Amino acid sequence: MEKLTILWQSTALANFQGGQLVMMAVGLLLLYLAIARKYEPLLLLPIGFGAILTNIPLAGFSDPGGLLYYIYEVGIESGVFPLLIFMGVGAMTDFGALIANPRMLWLGAAAQFGIFATLFGAILLNLIPGFDFSLKDASAIAIIGGADGPTAIFLASKLAPELLGAIAVAAYSYMALVPIIQPPIMKALTTQAEREIQMEQLRTVSKREKIIFPLAVLLLTILFLPTATPLVGMFCLGNLMRECGVVDRLSKTAQNELINIVTIFLGLAVGSKLSADKFLTLETLGILGLGALAFSIGTAAGVLMAKLLNRLSGGKVNPLIGAAGVSAVPMAARVVNKVGLEANPHNFLLMHAMGPNVAGVLGSAVAAGILLALVG
Repeated sequence: MEKLTILWQSTALANFQGGQLVMMAVGLLLLYLAIARKYEPLLLLPIGFGAILTNIPLAGFSDPGGLLYYIYEVGIESGVFPLLIFMGVGAMTDFGALIANPRMLWLGAAAQFGIFATLFGAILLNLIPGFDFSLKDASAIAIIGGADGPTAIFLASKLAPELLGAIAVAAYSYMALVPIIQPPIMKALTTQAEREIQMEQLRTVSKREKIIFPLAVLLLTILFLPTATPLVGMFCLGNLMRECGVVDRLSKTAQNELINIVTIFLGLAVGSKLSADKFLTLETLGILGLGALAFSIGTAAGVLMAKLLNRLSGGKVNPLIGAAGVSAVPMAARVVNKVGLEANPHNFLLMHAMGPNVAGVLGSAVAAGILLALVG
């Protein structure tokens, strides 16, 4: 009988707690969204599976010495994985649309307003019993508004590692929901006539311009905001490898093998933080709510800035492209193009929207650098 008791106590069935079952259900939900709904599958799938693994009793995946423990310590605690992801994203990004129309930088900057508005929202939540966000916590939560998963993970790992799981899940969930969240906001803030505006074709950008651009961006970041150079620097390195034309093997590796490998480990590391004791809290609900607010405000601010540019340009800017200022590349640009085509079948806005879209990537990295400099 004693041996049977010992055997029973060594099984997961005897050690499951309610919270662990809930979190495993959350993991299964993320797998469903990734597989059946195809919402950000490259990250939601490993995050969901990591959440299941970390909540298995006695398995020790996230305990010191466990697989997920080491993946987190090596890749997230050190900040390496988000930076490698940024290098891969840089290698996949074409800045031609932004170089051809530099005014789009204003739209990328305006969309970051959601980050700073949410920063104050997180502080105000402390007025409600049960919430206790420090300034560092609020800064890490606010970056969700940039709709940039690697940036959110990087900043959270530096400022609020205990909130990393909730922040990462919120960031990637709202990125996946771009086609659902953005169109109603875009349509509410624009008229039919504004949505029908056809923009002039962009000029051809030379190879020399594309090579100089990442170097110029890095130089400006070094001079004015060195705290943002880890993210911006790796992004510019990846883009330079793409555009210079002499390291195609390195560029293709950064775009494919490297970013794919790191994405697997990044997702598992984030999933390892979705344990019941850290995720099932009132603060997690606050983070999810603030994330939605941040993303909505960022989208609205981008559209309103585009409306202003439209006025100043004499009606030559379609305000819809402002919604692409959030850095969910390239999904936000595709949503802009889709809404534009609904208003006017001859209205192809994809390349125009890519300008503010890539500007948003830089904008979210700069916003993270500002927050890191102020409260880090």
